[in-house]
Amino acid sequence: MKKALKTFKDLEKYILNYFYDGICKVHSGAYLVTIFDIIGAAMDVHSELKCGLLEAVYAEAMTIELDNRGVEYEAEVHLPIFYKGKLMKKQYRMDIVCRDVVVELKAVEEILPEHRLQLFNYLRLTKKTFGILINFGESSLHFEKYYYEQETNEIMFYKKYKEQHSQDI
Repeated sequence: MKKALKTFKDLEKYILNYFYDGICKVHSGAYLVTIFDIIGAAMDVHSELKCGLLEAVYAEAMTIELDNRGVEYEAEVHLPIFYKGKLMKKQYRMDIVCRDVVVELKAVEEILPEHRLQLFNYLRLTKKTFGILINFGESSLHFEKYYYEQETNEIMFYKKYKEQHSQDI
């Protein structure tokens, strides 16, 4: 029988193993470390603040955690949109970008398809390789990771953390 996670260290070790699958194996370890740092920061933020606050509060707390971990990132990154070659006045704003990873933050009861589509649009428009959708609005931290394949313009989904975490390990 698999053992349950009992400590934060056990959970960190599990997440490291969880992220070292599929697509992550074919990319440099730097991506793995970046993703691990992002998820670790989100876990610390959720552990400290719990659920129920505004997305902007979690976004600011994430930047503090990423600073504490020495992770290079950009927050509230504006993404220009063009229509028939003309720059539009309206722009997207990505919550956090770390290296080639787009991080979309939410503070909602549950992740909906439109939340995923928002992240997918960011990945396709920026040609970034990885995307993580993090929801602080549930009693347990919820995140999903995605991989963008430029050649095929496809977004590939990987297991949800919440589903994996709720099972015995």
